[in-house]
Amino acid sequence: MKKIIKYVITDILRNKIVLAYTFFLLAISFSVFSLEDNPTKGMLSLLNIILIVIPLISIIFSAIYIYNSAEFIELLVSQPLKRKSIWLSLFVGLSSSLSIAFLVGTALPVIIYAFSITGLVMIVIGLLLTIIFIAIAMLATLFTRDKAKGIGITILLWLYFSLLFDGLVLFLLFQFADYPVEKIMVVISAFNPIDLGRILILLKMDISALMGYTGAIFKNFFGTTLGLIISFIIMLLWIAIPVWFSVIKFHKKDL
Repeated sequence: MKKIIKYVITDILRNKIVLAYTFFLLAISFSVFSLEDNPTKGMLSLLNIILIVIPLISIIFSAIYIYNSAEFIELLVSQPLKRKSIWLSLFVGLSSSLSIAFLVGTALPVIIYAFSITGLVMIVIGLLLTIIFIAIAMLATLFTRDKAKGIGITILLWLYFSLLFDGLVLFLLFQFADYPVEKIMVVISAFNPIDLGRILILLKMDISALMGYTGAIFKNFFGTTLGLIISFIIMLLWIAIPVWFSVIKFHKKDL
């Protein structure tokens, strides 16, 4: 298992796309902090990168890597190795590689320019979103052998979590504007890791007003220690559940 993880990490870190991704994050991160006198404004500018670009790259790159590694995976399966170990090794290798790219590209500038609790929360959220969307991508690739169709599914999933989900929430808010649905919004936000990450970062910046009239409700729940613990547990479940289902599906899959 360690040899597979080491091979995957080495293979991915030498990939030109991952190197370009790392330098892109590094350039953007240093730029936003250099242009802004206030570190908080710099972190706000980085927020969109963490919530939009990182999930997009994580989900698409992971899907492409799994499809391109089909022959390698088949070779591993033919060896006296447990399928569970093979799949988890691929997951750990992908997660470690893209996490290193994120840490070098975004976490390093945040530590240099805006080292604080808010900065650390932003780094943790970025790492969690990276791993969550890798887990979702790996599960999605098991539903179809067709590479184009599989990548299409991952793009649709990213669109749903980053754009469509917010539209559906707004639609529900307008439809049930006469009812007290603010507390329900807290529960609904748990069904989108990107939204959950956005809420946690904005609350740490103490600008919950940017979340609209539900901001006070979110602050009352997510602003407490219990709320933070529950939020991070939900984020970890967003990793554990897709990985668990993908391991079961890979174990039964006819290669």
